[in-house]
Amino acid sequence: MDTEQKDLAGIQTQVGSNAEGIAPRSEYGERRLIIMTRIPEAGRVKTRLIPAIGAEEAAELHTRLLQRTLITAEEHSRTSHVNVEVRHAGDAGTPSLFADHTFVSIRRPQQGKDLGKRLSSAVADAIHERAQDIVVIGTDCPDLSPAVLDLAWQKLVQVDVVFGPAKDGGYYLIGLKRKCNGLFHDIDWGTEHVLAQSQQRCQQLGLSYALLPILSDVDLPEDLVTCRRIGASLEKCLPQINFGMLSVVIPTMNEAHNLKSAVAPLLNESNCEVIIVDGGSTDGTPELARELGCRVVQGTRGRGRQLNAGAALARGEFLLFLHADTRLPTGFRQELNETLASGAIAGAFRFEIDSPGWLYRCIEWGTNLRSRLLQLPYGDQGLFMRASDFFRLNGYRNWPLMEDFEFSRRLKSGGNVAITTSTAPTSAKRWKRFGVIRNTWANQICIMLYLCGFSPESIAAYYSRRS
Repeated sequence: MDTEQKDLAGIQTQVGSNAEGIAPRSEYGERRLIIMTRIPEAGRVKTRLIPAIGAEEAAELHTRLLQRTLITAEEHSRTSHVNVEVRHAGDAGTPSLFADHTFVSIRRPQQGKDLGKRLSSAVADAIHERAQDIVVIGTDCPDLSPAVLDLAWQKLVQVDVVFGPAKDGGYYLIGLKRKCNGLFHDIDWGTEHVLAQSQQRCQQLGLSYALLPILSDVDLPEDLVTCRRIGASLEKCLPQINFGMLSVVIPTMNEAHNLKSAVAPLLNESNCEVIIVDGGSTDGTPELARELGCRVVQGTRGRGRQLNAGAALARGEFLLFLHADTRLPTGFRQELNETLASGAIAGAFRFEIDSPGWLYRCIEWGTNLRSRLLQLPYGDQGLFMRASDFFRLNGYRNWPLMEDFEFSRRLKSGGNVAITTSTAPTSAKRWKRFGVIRNTWANQICIMLYLCGFSPESIAAYYSRRS
């Protein structure tokens, strides 16, 4: 089970065991739940998703996320004695969107030019209207539940500020119990620094704070994996599964020299799509991919992010993740089908380096032994699985490095990870460039650093410096 899902599963127990800490308010309106949102308008909402899914689909997804948040707020309001307010931005003529939600007692437009000013205005108005405890949420977090909101109120009894950290470095919830002048000032809104800067601001202002479980916001193509996992109405805005289809996802960054030979064997496969997720190539990779007949997705640079973006937009019942310098063996489709039909949760091909030399053979032997005994294949072995299992596990981490190592460890906890008898040759270029011993040693150091608790970002920085 993904760590985020474990956190969610444990919230209800935590709330229940501490229910006495949530004192019911006697005066109506002393607790205020504020929902900050935009009116759904095509081209004006979820703009970072428009290149991937289109303006209309992005607006529809925003609408469904908003509806999901309103349902969560309504369920929460039935038992938690809260006054629910919606603050909307966008077309002032369409706030009737909330007319059917009678539990929303206050509807008003947002005030302020940036998010900081809009948050500050919302909190100030609530305090002026005698609200004592205030929780502000957005509509981008589909995993937000009544239990998470209960936990926020509970923690707010003990501290000045509560944050709900988002995986992207921002926050999906903030709770306060008094006006905190300066808390929303000088924050780089819309960046991965929002939460860290806000925590620093609390320290400067002498405010105590607590953190809720980390959840995912939906802002970028890679975040759509969360929507595919949740399914229900959210998945209807995304590509529908075509049963029997194979989706091959290839992350690229200046891979024009490798691309043609990588995808050529796939283009004649029936019921197969090739998705190139480009991280900002400058050598014509996206243009070449389109000429070859591949689907092209412009993703955020970083292998984990690119793999997730491609998978989230895939139509296949089966997913195969392929590096651009790895070649699939003849008959790979049959082996893939047979491996998954045998009951394995996932599979990968035997590792091979496409160059002669006894040192390469030693690396192959060690890699294949590890893959079979530990069930830990890496990304350059062509990892494949059912799309449903990928989304159930919440996909890869959005990391620049170590995403395949971490994902393989989660995979094997859910079932057998099988290794096929045929090999998928991968280019020896990086071993030739950096040296066989040096490259192998650097790879092992990365694993040791990860197991010792170093962040993927710091490991990626080390890996890039070693070149």
